[in-house]
Amino acid sequence: MTDVLIAGGGPAGRALANACARAGLTTALIDPQPDRPWTATYGAWADELPAGTPVRSQCTTVRAFARSEHRIDRTYVVLDNTALHTLDPQVTVHRGRLAGRADGPRGSTADLADGRRLATALLVDARGAQSGTAAQTAVGTVITSSRTDATLMDWRDGDTFLYEVPLGDGKLLVEETSLARRPGMPLAELRRRLHARVQPEETTEERVHFPLDAPRAKTLAFGSRAGFVHPATGYSVATSLTLAPSVASAVASTLRAGPRAARMAAHHVIWPPSAKLVHQLRRRGLEVLLELDADETRDFFELFFRLPAELQRAYLSGRDDVKGTAAAMAELFRAAPWRLRAKLVR
Repeated sequence: MTDVLIAGGGPAGRALANACARAGLTTALIDPQPDRPWTATYGAWADELPAGTPVRSQCTTVRAFARSEHRIDRTYVVLDNTALHTLDPQVTVHRGRLAGRADGPRGSTADLADGRRLATALLVDARGAQSGTAAQTAVGTVITSSRTDATLMDWRDGDTFLYEVPLGDGKLLVEETSLARRPGMPLAELRRRLHARVQPEETTEERVHFPLDAPRAKTLAFGSRAGFVHPATGYSVATSLTLAPSVASAVASTLRAGPRAARMAAHHVIWPPSAKLVHQLRRRGLEVLLELDADETRDFFELFFRLPAELQRAYLSGRDDVKGTAAAMAELFRAAPWRLRAKLVR
C-alpha cells in the first residue's frame, strides 16, 4: 500500500506527486499515457509562482488593449513543460485509467480500467476539470518573431481577443481566444479569425477548450478537478504549483492519525473558507462576462485595466483575498456607466 496515489499526470498531478515524494510519502501516479508530452502552453504571472519554478520565457513588458492601451506592471512567464513533466525518481508510475474508487476509514482502493486494484492510504483525483456549461476556447499558432513583449488581451476587433506571448528562440505564440461563452465558441470559428490576422508558419496548432464553471469534485481532488480554474480568466496551473507543497506537508503531518485526518487536512489547505468565498465572487464575475456583448466587454476591460494595480492583482491572483477581490469588484462597479452597471448587478 502506498501513502498517496494520484490519478492524473498533468501539471497539477505531477506537482503534487513530486511534492508528496519530497515530503517523505510513498507516492504513486496513475495516467493513461504518462509519457505523452504536453502540447499546451502554460502561462502565469511570475509573482504567483513558487521559487524555482522552471520557465521557458518571461516578459517584463505586458500590454492589454480594450478601448485604449494599458501597461501591466507584472512579469509574465511561459512555463517549461519539459521540466514540469519530470517526476521525482521516488514516484511510482502506473499506466492505466481510474475506473472506480472506494474511500474508507483505513484508506482507499483504485480500480483501473485493466482490472487491477491498487490500495493506498490516500487517493487524490487530479484528472482535470469535469464538464461544465461555460467554456474558454482558443486556437493558436507559432510564428517567427523577435518580439519580447506580451499582449495579454487585445479586444479591439470583436468579441474574441488576441493573445501573444514570446516563447524564446525567436518564436511567438499567437492565439485567438474566446474568454467565456456558454457554450464555448467553436474552434473552427476561432481558427478562421486567427488566420485572418496572421498566416500560420506551421501545420500544427494549439487548441484550447476547458470549462470555466465545472463543479468541484466531491472527493479529495487537486488542480482543475478540485475547481482551481479561475472562473473569469481560466488560469489554474500556478495555483496547483503553489499549493502542492502545502498539501503534501499537511498530508505528511496527519497521515499517521489516519486517512480521514489526512483528507481533512488536505482539503483545508485546498479550500479554506476564504478561498471558497473568493471562488463564489469569481463565479459571479463569470456570469457577468457571459452577459456582455462585444462593446460592453471592451468597456468592462477598459475599466478593469484602469483599476489600481493592487486591485487588479487581487482579482486575478488573490485566491483567498476576500477583501481585495471584493474591493476590486466594488471599485469597478463604482466606475462603470449606468448601462454597464445594469449588467453587473443582474
